[in-house]
Amino acid sequence: MARKKIALIGAGMIGGTLAHLCAVKRLGDVVLFDVVEGLPQGKALDLLESGPIEGFDASIVGTNAYADIAGADVCIVTAGLARKPGMSRDDLLQVNTKIMNDVATSIRTHAPNAFVIVITNPLDAMVTAMKRITGFPKQRVVGQAGVLDSARYRTFVAMELGVSVQSVSAIVLGGHGDDMVPVRSYCQVGGVPVEKLIPAARLDAIEHRVRQAGGEIVNLLKTSAFYSPAHAAILMAEAYLYDRKQVLPCAALLEGEYGVKGFYVGVPVVIGGGGVEKVIEIELTAAERQALEVSVSHVRELVEAAEKFLPKA
Repeated sequence: MARKKIALIGAGMIGGTLAHLCAVKRLGDVVLFDVVEGLPQGKALDLLESGPIEGFDASIVGTNAYADIAGADVCIVTAGLARKPGMSRDDLLQVNTKIMNDVATSIRTHAPNAFVIVITNPLDAMVTAMKRITGFPKQRVVGQAGVLDSARYRTFVAMELGVSVQSVSAIVLGGHGDDMVPVRSYCQVGGVPVEKLIPAARLDAIEHRVRQAGGEIVNLLKTSAFYSPAHAAILMAEAYLYDRKQVLPCAALLEGEYGVKGFYVGVPVVIGGGGVEKVIEIELTAAERQALEVSVSHVRELVEAAEKFLPKA
């Protein structure tokens, strides 16, 4: 049986980490694309030479030609300008929308049957651009945000209580920005509601840190996070490739769910061999629903701001 083909668009820090994870997890053959000559080729060769040590036989190819992604089963898109200190995700809008035009057109041409995961910021506008330009079904275009944001929520709760992160379940909804919605009413530790274990004031502080977590890393690294976003996207890719029917919080196109129509918003979805197979609606408190409406309004503003750089729907 032929191995699956995974195309990684962007060979920066996230792209390189994605390639590494694809190899060690034996997800399939990897094509690492970038416009910078030598960058994807060098990273691919470096990873390929680790194969005898790690024991994987996958093909790992670096390229500057979109034609080499032909027939990819999965495309993970990280191409674009990364955040720098003092920048918001929204500051990247104009530059990255133009880049996404080129990326999406090339995916449509060379990998028309791919499941596409977008990581590039500002996420909500970039995944919208990908869907519009490719014209792919909504099931095959999804944004990586909620998996990462929820992992951060789980991390900070586990740190607060001194327990395993595997004991913490949590979900973050809404746009991938500073008004994302950590859903306290669905956060549990070993099945116990988090509100019974952590005082409200501390939870407020933890949830504020979740919203600011990307910026916290940018201020330390002087560039965007890359390990955790890559791991989050790989989890989504595995759910698709292995038809897991896994419930994950992702940016999905809503058509009436949560009272939202026509926008990509972070919500729980089922990812399996059919892509985004189902949107799951959960009951929110009045405060959580209001917070989600605020977050969605920002997504709407962001997409409207990007309209001048996007082809007409």
